[in-house]
Amino acid sequence: MDNHLVVALAYDRLCTFEFGCVTELFALERPELGVDWYRFAVCASEPGPLRAAGGITVSAPYTLKVLDRADTIVVPGWRDADELPPEALLKKIRNAYRRGARLCSICSGVFVLAAAGVLDGKTVTTHWRYAAKLQERYPQIRVQPDALYVDEGQIITSAGSAAGLDMLLHLVRRDYGGAVANRVAQRLVVPPHREGGQAQFVPRPMPQDDSGRLAKLMDWVRQHPALPHTLRSLAERAAMSPRTLHRQFHDATGMAPYEWLVRERVTVAREMLEAQSALPIGRVAELAGFGSEESMRRHFRRIALTSPAAYRAKFGHGAKAQKTGSGIGGRSGGIRVDAQRD
Repeated sequence: MDNHLVVALAYDRLCTFEFGCVTELFALERPELGVDWYRFAVCASEPGPLRAAGGITVSAPYTLKVLDRADTIVVPGWRDADELPPEALLKKIRNAYRRGARLCSICSGVFVLAAAGVLDGKTVTTHWRYAAKLQERYPQIRVQPDALYVDEGQIITSAGSAAGLDMLLHLVRRDYGGAVANRVAQRLVVPPHREGGQAQFVPRPMPQDDSGRLAKLMDWVRQHPALPHTLRSLAERAAMSPRTLHRQFHDATGMAPYEWLVRERVTVAREMLEAQSALPIGRVAELAGFGSEESMRRHFRRIALTSPAAYRAKFGHGAKAQKTGSGIGGRSGGIRVDAQRD
């Protein structure tokens, strides 16, 4: 993360909400975190001033050349899924991908990455309204329409609007660990991690859990991750049949009960690895409910994209602080926003 530069893309008819999410995450000073935060800049994909939703104009001081130095590039939506982005922008995106820069998109921003050809053979997501169109136009891409975000390592894509916050907090979690991400989420007054997928937000009738049995069960499991939970034992505790519990879990979270349980246990393991540097990894596996160190390693690597030992080395208590990098464009990214008047 030393001198890590995040660049947000601005364009005419800018998606203001998605753009605001990016600037909120990366442009603010965060001295309370005790880490050296990202550098941040905004670049214009075309000559400005740039019109944006809400009757404002945005003036970005950087041109596409700044993408040559960016470590992370965020495309906060795109103005029209049916409009091909400028070739100059697509060329910069391809060059950034080849040199290893991290590429992220929110909502329809995935169409920019797809048009650049950097998503071929990868799994991505977008707003549920655009999923079918994206899959039809780019059959070489695997579209996962029910995900809030998809992390492919170098490529991270998110669903519509507010799901961008989920993805951006995920980036913070990857870069700085869960404790820092949780504090950023607290400052934003949003959950540090939302379970499930955007299928929850597709306009269709959803089953109601009027008694709150499912929510109570999930809270209880979070408090007792080490117990040997099974579908049958969970169903008995919730006073449901296993089939009903499975259906309600999937409707509420987008996951089967077992997958949700594994992810909860990985979260517990992460917290212990961050806070308790002397606790043996085998004991962490036991307390988190994995049963064995090998099982924890397998699931941890699949979900956290690293090993427990590597995660502790990077995010554990007492990990070496990172060096301060010189800012580019300042904390605001150098943008100027003007409101139109009568």
